[in-house]
Amino acid sequence: MIEFATLLERLAFTPARNMKLALLREYFSMAPDPDRGYALAAMAGSLSFTAAKPAMLRTLAMERTDPELFAWSYDYVGDLAETVSLIWKPERTEHDIPAPPGLAEVVHTLERLPRTDVPDVVRQWLDACDTTSRYALLKLITGSLRVGASARLAKTALAEMASVAADDIEEVWHGLKAPYKELFAWVEGKGPKPDAKDAPVFRPPMLAQPLENVDLTAFDPAEWRAEWKWDGIRVQLVSTPQGQRIYTRTAEDIGKAFPDILAILQDLGSHVVLDGELLVVQDGVVAPFADLQQRLNRKSPTTSMLRDMPAGIQLYDILFEDGEDLRSLPFDMRRQRLESWYARLKPPRMVLSDLIPFGNFEDLAMLRENARSEGIEGLMLKKADSPYVPGRPRGPWWKWKREPLTVDAVVMYAQRGHGKRSSFYSDFTFGLWRTVEGKRELVPIGKAYSGFTDEELKFLDKWVRDHTMKRFGPVREVSQGLVLEIAFDAAQYSKRHKSGVALRFPRVARIRRDKPPEEADDLEAFIRAFL
Repeated sequence: MIEFATLLERLAFTPARNMKLALLREYFSMAPDPDRGYALAAMAGSLSFTAAKPAMLRTLAMERTDPELFAWSYDYVGDLAETVSLIWKPERTEHDIPAPPGLAEVVHTLERLPRTDVPDVVRQWLDACDTTSRYALLKLITGSLRVGASARLAKTALAEMASVAADDIEEVWHGLKAPYKELFAWVEGKGPKPDAKDAPVFRPPMLAQPLENVDLTAFDPAEWRAEWKWDGIRVQLVSTPQGQRIYTRTAEDIGKAFPDILAILQDLGSHVVLDGELLVVQDGVVAPFADLQQRLNRKSPTTSMLRDMPAGIQLYDILFEDGEDLRSLPFDMRRQRLESWYARLKPPRMVLSDLIPFGNFEDLAMLRENARSEGIEGLMLKKADSPYVPGRPRGPWWKWKREPLTVDAVVMYAQRGHGKRSSFYSDFTFGLWRTVEGKRELVPIGKAYSGFTDEELKFLDKWVRDHTMKRFGPVREVSQGLVLEIAFDAAQYSKRHKSGVALRFPRVARIRRDKPPEEADDLEAFIRAFL
């Protein structure tokens, strides 16, 4: 645990990416098995301890200190693990200092320990650790390991150790389990590459560059293909002899939330890897993203949810078929293979993404402007001869999104961020005016935590501190004095919000210091304009 704690501390205070990679390579080279494997799993978010909940840690901390002091400290620090590690008062003497637990010991113990025994064991561990090790321990067991080292960065460090591409690590990753002994053996040249040929593993997707500051007149329309960019989430459907999976573009396995799609893949009996867009489709009509979001937030959907919010797939591409890797083929050839596969199997709940005929890019621009009314984000442009290349290469694929919508809203509440932003109020709830019985009131319509610069964040954080009216744990209610111009992609009705509406991808476009709050937008006008 001490070595792992040292790694996390050094990562947290190292801004440079190459230095982080060097720290990770050093740790993975020096740490023993299985500790390094569990450290890797923690960074990748692959560890989960259901009995070690944040509420339990708060209770333990308040037992060792004044609850009011803990609440104020937590509000100031903004991070539970850091607060507990700093405020914890060990019950031990100088002559009775137990050894801190090892990383593997923590994992094995929490995997086997009855839930009722967890608080006592965690209490003993916290007593045995110093401040740095306590922080690492708490980050490990709560699964909130945001220390400036993403799962991708850790895999990149392993790839550099093995002198291979990071995508080579990614393509075997989901066929392996912690503590990844066979992976480390391959990385260190002590064993073969893990065999994932028939495993339902994730293949890194090809992503598009935004079509900004690009001269379309330099493009030959005959060399390009256009598709709609649907407002769902990009997924990869994998069906192999060893099973079926549904992955997001960031390699998260979401199959449990969509058993209806997994069942279709299983029934087809085809060994294939498909690239597409996951949507909720009711009677052939694409439902608002809010419906899909409800299913994404459920690990196991209810019967009524499966009935009322059926999932569907817009198919974009085919990457593998019956063990054959098709990614090196040009887009047009892959499209032909996809159409052939689709015609042969006729998979339910799946449709081919339309290729949009066009003679020039001016025609496409007009289609793009009218896309919003159809629940479509915009257009995709793909070079006809482009192979399927992992990552985001510049040139072969472009995403031509519609222009965002904007609304002027008033800041109502603020909450601290996470990671590097844990000391700043960076999450803002904003609202619009509504008139009830002749009286105007603000009702929240969304929350934004992006779109501003570091300098603007400092201004916003100070403004929140200077205008706090009430506190609700980590949340502050502020006076109605600051207007933000909020950009968003779409709006929809929502029963979950007091205002009755919700925004898609809200972000701060501008801080309107020039605009008094009473001149912010009204909810009724917003609904008329956007719904």
